[in-house]
Amino acid sequence: MRKVFEKIYLGIILIFMYAPIVTLIILSFNSSKSRAKWGGFTLKWYTRLFSDQAVASALVNTLSIAVLATIFSTIIGTITCIAMIGLNSKLRSVIMGITNIPMINADIVTGISLMLLFRFLHIGSGFTTILLAHITFNIPFVMLSVMPRVKSLNFYVYEAALDLGATPLYAFRKTMLPDIMPGVVSGALMAFTMSLDDFIITYFTKGSGFETLSTLIYNEVKRGIQPEIYALSAIIFVVVLSLLMIIYRSPNNKTKEK
Repeated sequence: MRKVFEKIYLGIILIFMYAPIVTLIILSFNSSKSRAKWGGFTLKWYTRLFSDQAVASALVNTLSIAVLATIFSTIIGTITCIAMIGLNSKLRSVIMGITNIPMINADIVTGISLMLLFRFLHIGSGFTTILLAHITFNIPFVMLSVMPRVKSLNFYVYEAALDLGATPLYAFRKTMLPDIMPGVVSGALMAFTMSLDDFIITYFTKGSGFETLSTLIYNEVKRGIQPEIYALSAIIFVVVLSLLMIIYRSPNNKTKEK
């Protein structure tokens, strides 16, 4: 009886989580603009989506910022974790505590703080400020994924590679990087997701005339959401779901091959 209730409880949670997404996908195929009326199946919102310059520009901006922020934050976070291993435990704990502050802080606090910093430094709001802001709040998430892997490293292998004549960079690539790569990939995926999903920090650091998908959708809500946004959201959901399935299936395929 208990297992039955657990399954019912899990089913209710899944319905609450995914019913809005399913509704959104269904509305993206509705020929009527009314959300309360089904006007028949259509693909016109998808065709209009790809011809909408504002949405295309916002999509390019969002992906560009997310990819660049992921690359820079992953590199900085990984190097920082490796460098911290040489510090004593107390100093390492202090640095990790400071690093975790952006994750504990409310996004609005981080967004306003970064906006004031950019204004103080006279940096014009736009692509650069959003990119710097995303790199800043993505670094702690990368470090959170990489640090446990770095702590489990066997540094004697690295030192042995140096003694055998390998350069520091070559020794790092061959002895340390393969061991921490799962953490690096997890941190990069987390950084990409956080950057793609962010609205509040982007809103405070973007300035006028520059839009990402999150800020574009926010502006659309004030005027009334167009069905093209339903189509865009459906495409994003399907792409993310496909990537997750590929990621989760890859280890199983490798295990079967072995």
